[in-house]
Amino acid sequence: MPLKGVKLYIQDRHVMIDNGILQLTLSNPEGIVTAIHYNGIDNLLELLNDESNRGYWDLVWSLPGTTGTTGIFDVIKGTSFKVIMESEEQVEVSFGRGWDPSMEGKLVPLNIDKRFVMLRGCSGFYSYAIYEHLKEWPGFNLAETRIAFKLRKDKFHYMAVANNRQRYMPLPDDRLAPRGQALAYPEAVLLVNPVEPDLKGEVDDKYQYSCENIDNKVHGWICMDPPLGFWQITPSDEFRSGGPHKQNLTSHVGPTTLAMFLSAHYSGEDLVPKFKAGEAWKKVFGPVFMYLNSLTIGVGDDDPLSLWEDAKQQMEIETQSWPYCFPASIDYPKSDQRGNVSGTLFVKDRFISDEYISANGAYVGLAPPGEVGSWQRECKDYQFWTRADENGYFSIRNIRTGDYNLYAWVPGFIGDFKYDVLITILPGSDIDMSVLVYEPPRDGPTLWEIGIPDRSAAEFYIPDPNPLYINKLYVNHPDRFRQYGLWERYVQLYPDGDLVYTVGVSDYRKDWFFAQLNRKKDDGTYQRSTWQIKFKLEEVVEDGIYKLRIALASATIAELQVRMNDQKANPIFGSGMIGKDNSIARHGIHGLYWFYNIQVEGSRLVKGENTVFLTQPRATSPFQGIMYDYIRLEAPSSFSYV
Repeated sequence: MPLKGVKLYIQDRHVMIDNGILQLTLSNPEGIVTAIHYNGIDNLLELLNDESNRGYWDLVWSLPGTTGTTGIFDVIKGTSFKVIMESEEQVEVSFGRGWDPSMEGKLVPLNIDKRFVMLRGCSGFYSYAIYEHLKEWPGFNLAETRIAFKLRKDKFHYMAVANNRQRYMPLPDDRLAPRGQALAYPEAVLLVNPVEPDLKGEVDDKYQYSCENIDNKVHGWICMDPPLGFWQITPSDEFRSGGPHKQNLTSHVGPTTLAMFLSAHYSGEDLVPKFKAGEAWKKVFGPVFMYLNSLTIGVGDDDPLSLWEDAKQQMEIETQSWPYCFPASIDYPKSDQRGNVSGTLFVKDRFISDEYISANGAYVGLAPPGEVGSWQRECKDYQFWTRADENGYFSIRNIRTGDYNLYAWVPGFIGDFKYDVLITILPGSDIDMSVLVYEPPRDGPTLWEIGIPDRSAAEFYIPDPNPLYINKLYVNHPDRFRQYGLWERYVQLYPDGDLVYTVGVSDYRKDWFFAQLNRKKDDGTYQRSTWQIKFKLEEVVEDGIYKLRIALASATIAELQVRMNDQKANPIFGSGMIGKDNSIARHGIHGLYWFYNIQVEGSRLVKGENTVFLTQPRATSPFQGIMYDYIRLEAPSSFSYV
């Protein structure tokens, strides 16, 4: 049968778009998604919720000078409706909200244009928005913005985030007392009397389903009767903040599905953009795709879980179609208005090889100009990332016009690469960077090392959870760090003293706890921890300078103090208070990356046994602490093993 054309129906209080596959209803002029009719179901969204609490764009903002990551929560409601495009092939509508000085202090100083697009023959719909701050307007902070969909709790019970992260989920009722018992923070709830008895004793916490941007392409829910899926597909990361490793929420109990564009999760205030008065800014978030799929029982594969496989295939189609050709806004550049950059990255480390080493698997990206590594805290503009192949070759395509720096980091090597020459992308640019060489920090040969330089603490010892606080999904799972309450296991495993690691004897996979945490005392207060690294030296260059390289995968209101061979001496290094990424509480295994190069005078070392003391002195909370990525001690460059 021929595919039906797209039809637009405008009513007094609603707008409906219909392409024969689904019907999308939005409030007029607010632009809230009030109903999605699909596969014989009148509305996939939660009927028990008010119309304004079903499918919506929202943001969190605060006044300039405000600190922290909280603020005023605002479900963005348009005040004007406009038809941008109307044909049988495509309907695009706009719900706009303007700003003027009479709104100062009441609404975020932004012009916001929310767009919804439906195409002929397409089993879903797209949404994107243009945010604009004019130069003459007052400043503000923008802590978060996203799209949220609240699905019907009587229909959607199975959630999928990844191939190995999917399960039947609790009901929202299960999180409320007396069915649920609140734990250390509101997001974590112990299911004490859930509607589904099999879930009794499990922990539900939305942060257990977080995902790095680079992997956060498709997630959603499956309804078993009738078998259909609701999926949120994000085909590009260019409009997300913080680079490829920034973690964001996905789907969680509600049933809720999110398209996160900007958040301070796993980073803290560093990723809250702060706009000043006099600072003009405009950004396009999206488009993202809400994809619907279904099965015909008795025809072909009638396993509802195959809807996940189909959603992944659709995600690949959407990704390969980026940048889309259909958005009508002039602020969304099409493919011929963008540029490309390619090249080959090598690593030069003379203490590993005399030859250049291919930067196999390197993360290479263009981000706004800044300092080395600044991309992970960048949160106002666009970033474009790829991974190098086994030969170090990279190709970054469809880059928006503008000025950028090229950044990279290479798994297996510490530190960050930045190409110092500004790269200007023009429409049609095709820039060949030829050969680039990264020289990671290195002064001398490695005496010993702990961990793998991959910006994560996942390779270290992650304990079994307390049997009282288990999410069954993560039992015998690669992401075992996502279990609740692992911070309490440290003092249980080290009841009589802190961790001591002996180089050449200990195994970091078994003997290095994944996070340096505070010790909880019997009176409920917390005590600092000091870890020790014991190592032997056969000889010492007394007038030489040794280098201790410490890379951190996470820090939360913490401090790192380093002492050598004298625990009571003044530290040879102190970081000061660092980090607010809260990755310990939120099962993140990493937050922002910190890297320190610490000089150790040879006179501080002795022939025979030495000890590095690592102290985290701030101790008022169970969630304060450090996750290490990698530690290495280098001998002076003149040192010889012979």
